[in-house]
Amino acid sequence: MSKRQSDFSGLKNADDLNADDLLRLDGYLQSRLPNFEGINSIKQFKGGQSNPTFLIKSVNKNYVLRRKPPGNLLKSAHAVDREYKIIKALKKVHFPVPETHILCTDESVIGTIFYVMEFLQGRIFWDADMPDCTIKERSEIYDDLNKNLAVLHNLDYESLGLSDFGVPGNYFARQISRWSKQYRYSEMKKIKEMDKLIEWLPQNIPDNDESSIVHGDYRLDNVIVHPTEPKIIGILDWELSTIGHPLGDFTYNLLSWQMPDIGIGSGGLFGQNIKELGIPSEEEYIDSYCERRGVSRGLEEREFYSAYNFFRLAAILQGIAGRIRDGTASNAKAKSLIKAIEPLAEIGWGYALKSGR
Repeated sequence: MSKRQSDFSGLKNADDLNADDLLRLDGYLQSRLPNFEGINSIKQFKGGQSNPTFLIKSVNKNYVLRRKPPGNLLKSAHAVDREYKIIKALKKVHFPVPETHILCTDESVIGTIFYVMEFLQGRIFWDADMPDCTIKERSEIYDDLNKNLAVLHNLDYESLGLSDFGVPGNYFARQISRWSKQYRYSEMKKIKEMDKLIEWLPQNIPDNDESSIVHGDYRLDNVIVHPTEPKIIGILDWELSTIGHPLGDFTYNLLSWQMPDIGIGSGGLFGQNIKELGIPSEEEYIDSYCERRGVSRGLEEREFYSAYNFFRLAAILQGIAGRIRDGTASNAKAKSLIKAIEPLAEIGWGYALKSGR
């Protein structure tokens, strides 16, 4: 097992839930969750830096609880109620997400709102090159990753009751504004490349507006793969989902091919012999997505999308840094992630320069 897989897999003590929290939670679930027979144990999943996520073991079934973290938080961040809404809607059309059980907006139970969902038994890969898989498995898992994102972007969000889930149109302008503000709120030192991107991005948005459901953080380590088959059975972490531009979502997924391994997420494929690994090239992955979406192959103005996504990821990590400062970060490994902010900004600005604009 790799160091990254070891660091982010498995469980740890649920230290931010005290005995009184657990007593209230147990009573709440027994009174509202059908066939719930009490909490035998509760542990926190090690992975993730955003919304703390817990495994609840009951007498005859396991559940997952995902809560908003306590403390002072950025406005609109950590919206677990939105996660619950999108997962519940997608499950109705048999999209691979866990089944939701209950949303609790009563903060008196454990201090913040939370929801409970199905526990899916499977594999989460924290290394983009999946060292313990065969060539065939890697190829099929990446193909399924591609397929599910194309399916998501082709769904009619209005027919799913999600017409109020976001504002259609003008997605990039709104996102650039949002992440610029949140970056400034959490900023601890000047990074010149971030300053340049904040100025450059709004002036260079492509003129190809469209709207779909977007996941917002679609990558290998946010999916659960079947225990023995190369098939995705659950897509997780919908905190950043909204109605947005599908190419913003898809090109974020492409960062795996563009990013060197700087210690975040599932690492990067940049510089690796992906053909030997059985992983599709970036161009092959783009062509498969376009074919499944029913759109023309290729990706125009790719430099903008890359610059935007590296900027956005740097801003997200800066938010984690701000939460460390404020004492609300949920993962002990979060401090190491902030070292990636400046390199991400540098790579993003490099793509902006490459565009020639």
